[in-house]
Amino acid sequence: MPAPGGSAASPRFSIVVPVFKVQGYLRACLDSVLAQTYGDFEVVAVDDRSPDGSGAILDEYAARDPRVVPLHLPENKGIGNARNEGVAHARGDYLLFLDSDDTLLPDALESIAARLKETEDPDILVYDYARTFWWGEAKRNRDAEVLSAPGPEVGSIDDRPDLLRLFTVVWNKAYRRDFYLAGGFSFPDGFYEDAVVVYESLFSAERIALLDQVCVHYRQRRQGNALRTPSRAHFAAFAQYERLFAFVEERPALHRWRAFLFEHMIDHYLFILARPDRVPTAARPEFFRLAAQHYRRYRPAGFVRPKGVMGVQYDALARGSYTAYAALKLAARGRKKAAGRLKKAKHTLGKQAYARFYQLQLHRPLDPHLAVYAAYWNRTPACNPLAIYEKAKELAPHIHGVWVVKQDMVDALPEGIDHVVVNSPRYWEVMARATYLVNNVNFADAIVKRPGQIHLQTHHGTPLKRMGIDQQQYPAAAKGMSMRKLLQRADRWDFSVSSNQHTTEQWERVYPCSFRSLDTGYPRNDVYYRATAQDVLDIRARLGIAPGRTAVLYAPTVRDYQNGYVPRMDLERVTRELGPDVVLLVRTHYFYGANDRLAELQEQGALIDVSRHPSVEELCLAADALITDYSSIMFDYANLDRPIITYADDWDVYVKSRGVTFDLLSGEPGDTPGIVATSEGELIAAFQDGSWDGEEAAARRAAFRARFCQWDDGHAAERVVRRVFLGQEATPEVIPLDERTVAPSPREAAATGSGVATLPVQPGPLTAEKPGAEATPSDMDLAG
Repeated sequence: MPAPGGSAASPRFSIVVPVFKVQGYLRACLDSVLAQTYGDFEVVAVDDRSPDGSGAILDEYAARDPRVVPLHLPENKGIGNARNEGVAHARGDYLLFLDSDDTLLPDALESIAARLKETEDPDILVYDYARTFWWGEAKRNRDAEVLSAPGPEVGSIDDRPDLLRLFTVVWNKAYRRDFYLAGGFSFPDGFYEDAVVVYESLFSAERIALLDQVCVHYRQRRQGNALRTPSRAHFAAFAQYERLFAFVEERPALHRWRAFLFEHMIDHYLFILARPDRVPTAARPEFFRLAAQHYRRYRPAGFVRPKGVMGVQYDALARGSYTAYAALKLAARGRKKAAGRLKKAKHTLGKQAYARFYQLQLHRPLDPHLAVYAAYWNRTPACNPLAIYEKAKELAPHIHGVWVVKQDMVDALPEGIDHVVVNSPRYWEVMARATYLVNNVNFADAIVKRPGQIHLQTHHGTPLKRMGIDQQQYPAAAKGMSMRKLLQRADRWDFSVSSNQHTTEQWERVYPCSFRSLDTGYPRNDVYYRATAQDVLDIRARLGIAPGRTAVLYAPTVRDYQNGYVPRMDLERVTRELGPDVVLLVRTHYFYGANDRLAELQEQGALIDVSRHPSVEELCLAADALITDYSSIMFDYANLDRPIITYADDWDVYVKSRGVTFDLLSGEPGDTPGIVATSEGELIAAFQDGSWDGEEAAARRAAFRARFCQWDDGHAAERVVRRVFLGQEATPEVIPLDERTVAPSPREAAATGSGVATLPVQPGPLTAEKPGAEATPSDMDLAG
């Protein structure tokens, strides 16, 4: 059945979306289309054999909305051929092209449809766009005045030649499909494919109409834009212009456009040559030589070159003199560098005291057998880095691991851990010479990323809350943050560890950098599949949990809109109402200091304060159930398949102040991990009536586990070590969820008796002080 506004027959619009390695942006693209106020369309989404999760996302959307028509190509064909495949399957009256990292504005299709009706279905409708940037700014097309200039409502390119100076893209145009097919238009292979279709269609169209309205948001990718990657792929420009000139030559009526096309071509070649992120340095003489050949081949009679510096470059091409061209560019770069050197000298004078030793170390060769680890702003070993460190000792014993810690953490280190203290001479030495750097936050800004060094970002949670550049929309969360510095730190990442598809998509979108996602699972969660019954019993004994009692771990997260720890519930009342058979384990967020009231309640025997326990994994293994709010602990605990109660007394405030990536309270499959309580009374009632561990809670938990425990199966650390330290692309396959063996619950452990303890010795207690000088608010929000 068609969506509201749609039709059972051919839709008004076919929106062709080529898809390749865009899992971080694809949902936003599709959501922007499906949320349109005008509904008579189909989305022909072409999965160009994308190696990430993009194809699965298309199938997910198609299952929810029949207007999404996914095509999965058997092999990668490139964006041009992917669009051609989409056109071949399109049924709409009009073809629209939309890149899969861009979005439509909410009323775009309604405005386009209205304008098409007003202008009686022209061959082409040209509309406007705005560039959007990662810091939230949107800038309208600089040539927007072309769309509002006086002229006929509908006409050919002769009536509006200024259209030819617009950005040569197809995604700001609606093409009448029968005109497009009759014209035989198609995208060629390789880069700059848009230019061919844009110019051939504009030259051919008899009826072109304009819409002076921004309909598309064109995402300016900070990194990851293929056009901004040095490669020989940019040589495709020559084939594209050869095809365009052949098109014009075959049509005498178009010969008048030779001069325009020639000058546009030469400007384009010089632009490509001038950019360091296009043609590799070694290939530039060859590119120049081919450009010079086209200059001589296609120069129209009577052509007058431009004046000024551009004219000098035209002359160099006309003579075929790369030497003259290179000398011209070298002189310009020399002037720019002279100004830059003065600025850099002023910047570095104040840093010489600590930098000299580090600079010396940076000139020494990298040690291929040295890895540096850190966790939680240089506290004691913990989390994903610790799990990786332990597995590397087993699988890659030739790699020596050194931990970075603060001075006041040294006494808490377990025996046998090699370590360096922050800012000590050896610290600067190992940071300069280590081949591998592993952290669940960011290393200090002063650390230089050397060629050959491998930075592994493990993160420390799954993002329910908004992270990275998304935080710009939430002043309380972004207070004191520098997004530019955050992204500069993230630029150092080579690998980013993820435990599920949701997390991978979020990291790739909110940290627009060039890292590679490792869809391995979180190494810290391996223990949930390896701990024995005896391990569980031993942990409970160490915590002082009496046999037979139900232990409930209460672990709330930090609030950006509050200063310091503010209890979200009356713990004395809750523990009293839950009764003597339940013991509450309370863990405040590690950003908070000691709490006198918690200490007092613990002395009274009302609860156990585990805020400073060194291993949250041990606490999860010991607990029969988890009460949390928006903390990422819920995603890790879900691996244990034990009850999770969401206590969300301030959901509306949290959403407005911090932002969320999905609706935790919706009750929809995959969103909500169990029973939801929004008040103390509801929380107490859930335990008293048994719903906390009932059928509804179990069903929700199963769907939540399927979504968020996707790759956690006990082998995550092994996958990371084999990929990063051993360079093995083939790592253990993820065990299906229903085939995994999870650690026994406390009740099961008590029933089965003993086993051989397998958990490693954990380091000493964490202090609960706030992060030191090296940590920044942006670091704090890598996850957790």
